[in-house]
Amino acid sequence: MVRATVSVVSVIEEQMRKLGKKGRAANSQKYFKTGKGEYGEGDVFMGITMPEIRTVAREHLHIELKSVEQLLKSPLHEIRMLAAVILTDCAKKAKTDKEKKLLYDCYMTNRAHINNWDLVDVSAPEVVGGYLVDKDRSILHELARSESLWDRRIAVLATFRFIKTADFDDSIKLAEALLQDKHDLIHKAIGWMLREIGKKHMATAELFVSTHCDTMPRTMLRYAIERYPEAKRKRYLNSIRNK
Repeated sequence: MVRATVSVVSVIEEQMRKLGKKGRAANSQKYFKTGKGEYGEGDVFMGITMPEIRTVAREHLHIELKSVEQLLKSPLHEIRMLAAVILTDCAKKAKTDKEKKLLYDCYMTNRAHINNWDLVDVSAPEVVGGYLVDKDRSILHELARSESLWDRRIAVLATFRFIKTADFDDSIKLAEALLQDKHDLIHKAIGWMLREIGKKHMATAELFVSTHCDTMPRTMLRYAIERYPEAKRKRYLNSIRNK
């Protein structure tokens, strides 16, 4: 990344403001549950679509990391998303382990601002999982024990990168560790990863499902078996007791 001036952040913020739509922002506030006591409480939306965010991100992939950190700390959701997309796109293009580590360190240091499910899902597989693919992954199991919902989801989504190369061990271990997590966003994330494992190796995914189907949260199970034949889906769903 080449050196950028602080003014770049202001330029980007102004560029984003021009794209905002009030009606769309209001809909996003509802969809992302920003009300009191909800998981997105206090998040503020501008009303900018993901294609628009990605277009802006492509124009600014060479800004320095301290500018990305400033964007991540914005109270505006789409500006944080822009930062997450920049980190992700840079991670995909990174050619050296040093470059990947700089992006990973920036992400992990500032992950308190990766604080909604879409921000996690866009960035964790490539920025976190992509860096850890050939390294010790104990940090993911530490994150899975965090009180932070977003740390736990980062841990699960990072393993998406491993699943793509038929490496399932960490996904399965995290699914077991988080089987009784209280939050539906974790249930959905684990179910999603089990579904992705099934695309690569159905026997591995179904072994987990068959072992845990009677105790899995219903949402987790539904996500995991979404692509199963109808008769098999019904059999698994009927096995859940009091869910």
